[in-house]
Amino acid sequence: MTSQKKRTKNGVSVLNWSQRIARLTPQKQELIHPVVENPGDFLFLSIRALAQKLDTDTATTLRIVRRMGFSGYPEFRRYLHEVTIANVTSFQSMISSPSKDSDVPAHVHDALVQDQKNLAELHNSLSADRLHDLAKRIWDARRIVLVAGDLASSLVFYLEYHLTMLGLPVFGATIPGRTVAMLRTANKKDVVIAISFHRGLRQTVEGLMQARSKGAFCVGITDTLVSPLVRHSDECLFASVITPHFGDSYVAPMALMNVLLAACANYRRDRTLRLMRDASLDEQRGYRWFEETDS
Repeated sequence: MTSQKKRTKNGVSVLNWSQRIARLTPQKQELIHPVVENPGDFLFLSIRALAQKLDTDTATTLRIVRRMGFSGYPEFRRYLHEVTIANVTSFQSMISSPSKDSDVPAHVHDALVQDQKNLAELHNSLSADRLHDLAKRIWDARRIVLVAGDLASSLVFYLEYHLTMLGLPVFGATIPGRTVAMLRTANKKDVVIAISFHRGLRQTVEGLMQARSKGAFCVGITDTLVSPLVRHSDECLFASVITPHFGDSYVAPMALMNVLLAACANYRRDRTLRLMRDASLDEQRGYRWFEETDS
């Protein structure tokens, strides 16, 4: 597994804003403060344009960037992109849509195009070997605890349902009280998977921190390097939720759930086939399925 200190995404190191700002003198902190407050306003500026906006010179700006721990200005811009993703709101998503008017077909097209981009990014960045190693940990775990809240709870329900079909000891924790109770007894034999996007939901991040303090193997699933889940995970998987409409798009996270399940199902393929063979009669003729009857 990649160590937390060396973990990167798109060539950007894992340090957060506060750690980077703390490296600067108070004077330099004040100078860079507008960028910290509104990173999206500076995202597409060249270093010369940024220096002009901060009322300083290019050399000083570059020294600040390097003092903050970036290798150079390109890495700094990539970091600004990550911070912008983490802080985007539904309103900002809608007003930044390529189609600005009420042309519904155009907006539908934009949403599909963005989903395709999110899937392509997942496909290009995902490591099958990492999923293989994670599947092994899941099968060897005493318990698998899935932690999420709000909209991300839907991903927990989906993953929990399928891992239960494999006969694994999986538990969902999607409300604060259950999260605290489930993780109070966590230990090094457990795998905890926490799912949260953007800045990170408090109950999910604090749950992961609690699990880490107990020695559990912690996995974060998020969309940006600057998510607090990254700093508190032993392993982190990324799936973009960018959308040109309100809320988040879970096309890429759902695809990530599916490939993780594929890894788990086939890690012990013979056992999975036996379980699915036993379940097939119910899937074909079980009482749960609706059947038309003559009235």
